[in-house]
Order: sequence, then structure tokens, then C-alpha cells
Amino acid sequence: MRTTVKLLPWLLSIMAGHAFATDGYFAHGYGVKGLGLGGVGIALPQDALAAATNPAGLGIVGDRIDFGVTWFKPDRDVRLSNTAGGSGALDGRYDGNDTEHFFIPEFGYNRVINDRTTLGVSVYGNGGMNTDYKDGIPYFNTTGSRTGIDYLQVVVAPTATWRVNEQHVLGVSLNLAYQRFEAKGLQNFDNALSTTSVGNVTNNGHDNSYGAGLRFGWVGQVSDAVTLGATYQTKTYASKFDKYKGLFAEGGDIDIPANYGIGIAIKTTPSLTLAADAQRILYSDVDSIGNLSLSNLLAGNALGSSKGPGFGWRDVTVFKVGAQYAYSDTLTLRAGYNHSSQPVRSSETLLNILAPAVVQDHLTLGATYTLPNKAELSFFFAHAFENKVRGSNSIPAGAPFGGGEADLRMNQNSLGVAYGWAL
Repeated sequence: MRTTVKLLPWLLSIMAGHAFATDGYFAHGYGVKGLGLGGVGIALPQDALAAATNPAGLGIVGDRIDFGVTWFKPDRDVRLSNTAGGSGALDGRYDGNDTEHFFIPEFGYNRVINDRTTLGVSVYGNGGMNTDYKDGIPYFNTTGSRTGIDYLQVVVAPTATWRVNEQHVLGVSLNLAYQRFEAKGLQNFDNALSTTSVGNVTNNGHDNSYGAGLRFGWVGQVSDAVTLGATYQTKTYASKFDKYKGLFAEGGDIDIPANYGIGIAIKTTPSLTLAADAQRILYSDVDSIGNLSLSNLLAGNALGSSKGPGFGWRDVTVFKVGAQYAYSDTLTLRAGYNHSSQPVRSSETLLNILAPAVVQDHLTLGATYTLPNKAELSFFFAHAFENKVRGSNSIPAGAPFGGGEADLRMNQNSLGVAYGWAL
């Protein structure tokens, strides 16, 4: 455990780079093994990252240590049309990919204390958003200066589990969250008519926020072939981004939304396991994410106020399915599919140029190879298929916007590798 504590500052310093995730802004799953299964893991824990999905899973995996890293490459842009009163003066495609490559490490450690109890910790990137429009967005500034945001969430989750009996395990994690945020190029909103705090909207460098919440979980083996699981995470209440208190609702407040899910794993043969999860993420309960954007601003609710504009996101339902096949004693193969509902309303696409998390479908592949020393080397690849959200009256008519549409587009590839072993 002493080694684990020493590693945490190093992992956090690396994770404080950039992130981009795609079930809304949550990652499609956690842990390289689960990521190869479409993110499935509520009833199928496999490594010491299990607490990121369901804390009860650490009561199943035994003594373990796991390291991993994932590379993301999102491709996102916006196309403006029928702008400037129909003249088309601002029409065109705006590329948000001036920053292209992102790396997110993960770490997990678990220890069996006795026949009933385990203690562990999972460290992971919960999600985030990043856009980088090198030539700016004309609605956000008039100088063509770089526009975008950089937002990430990292969670350190100390976890305890208790085995009720041979079939059922309960778990609880204390989710200690770190958030980092930066906005650039939003000068058009940094004025007394648009914000409650002039000077705290844009171009203030990175700001930090800290918070805490709880996640509860259960895993139950209801028959020799069937395992069920359930999990609930409370809202993670976080400190405010003081440097951006004129941007986010409630004076810079942006918490991590509550979410919950259920899962099933079925061992259809000694070699083949099929599994599925259903998850609900309550984005609308966080005002900075769920509040409607420009309609609030035009109604007189300034940025930074309690009813100030957010991204207008809806709650998201995610379905995940996966298959895992033990090809041999040393090789396990995985495949999965992940589908989420769309958080971004067609009427809210203008502000979501900064956060175009519009993909809905992932296809994933993965594998684990057991080395001669009994350690495991795991891989996954995921492709988030291209998706578009077309604006519907998304650029308000009249001054200062002039009407038109903002159409968002995104796809993404990711690749990860992990190394772990039983202690």
C-alpha cells in the first residue's frame, strides 16, 4: 500500500493533461479489459479498476495491481450555414482539431483483508471535453483568436467491500474528484450585458476544482451461470472554478452528475461469457451542463448566474453489450458495442461547438495475453462512429447573432494497453 500512495501524485500529474470521452462526457467504460467489452463491467469485474464501474467488483477480483494507458484521437468540427441574416458571411466549416492526441493513464490496487473484506483504490479519468479551434469561432470572438475549452475529471476511489455470503458482495467507494478547466476565445461574452462577473469568463489559464461523492454497488451470483450487478453514484459536489465564475452557472459551479446502472453476465459455456449493462447519467441535474444556453441568455439570465446558460444537455441512457471468449489458457478475446442516447439538443448546438460530444455508437475489440510469469497484458481498440447533430434554429435571429444553423460532427478512435498481475 505504501508504494500505491507514492504512485498517486505521479498518476494525477499525468492525468492532468487532456481528456475526451463520449457517453456524453463520461468515458464509455473503465479499465482496459472493460473498455474492450464496450464498457461492460457492472456484473463482470475483471481487474483492480473495477471500482470505477461497480465498487462491489473489488470483492470478486482478489489481490491485484493494474496499470494502463489509453490514447484518444477525437475528430470534431462544426459547419455554420445561412448565417448573418441569410447572407452566409460566416458560413463554413470550422475545425476543432488543432490539439489531436490525448493520453489517459489508469491504476488500480486491491487487497483481500480477510474472508469477508477487501480494501483497494482505483484511479481513473472519469471523462472530459476538449476543443481547439485554431482560427476561432466568429460568434465567440471577432478577432479570429484561438477558441475552445479543456475540461477533465480525475477520480481517486478508495474502496471497501463486504462479502455478505458466498453469493453476494456489497461495496462502497469514496470518490475523491479533481477537475481542471480552461476556456479560450470567448471574449464576446465577457461584458456586463452577458455575464455576472466580467473578467472571469475566458483566457484565465487553467483553474482547479476538488470534490467528493459516494458510489455504492452490489454483485450477486444468482446461479452457476448468471451474475447480476447494480450500482449507484451520488452527485459529486465540487468546489467552484473561481477563474470562470462568470462562465459557469451558480458562480463557477460544475459538479459531477449522479448516475446508476444494472448489469448481467452469463457464462454460456466454460469459454464464453456474454454480458450487458444499462446506465443512466443525470446530466440535467448539474445546472452548468443542463441549463439551456442562449435562450437563457436572451431571457436575461446572464452567464454565471443561478439560472445562467449551460450546454442544454439531456440525461443520457447507455446500453453496453460484450462477449468474452477464453480462446486458450493464455489468450482471452473480447468484443463489445456501446450505444448512448443523444445529450445535445438540436436547438442548443451553438454553445456546444465548445463541447460537441455527439457520438452515440462505439464498436470495441480487446484481448488479454497471460505471460509466462502469470502477469497479464491487455489491449483494446474502440471506434466511435461519426455522428452529426444538425442545428434547428440554433443561432438566434436578430442582433447580435443574425440567425442560421450550427451543425456538429464528431468521431473518435481510442487504443489502450494495460499490465496487471495477482499479488
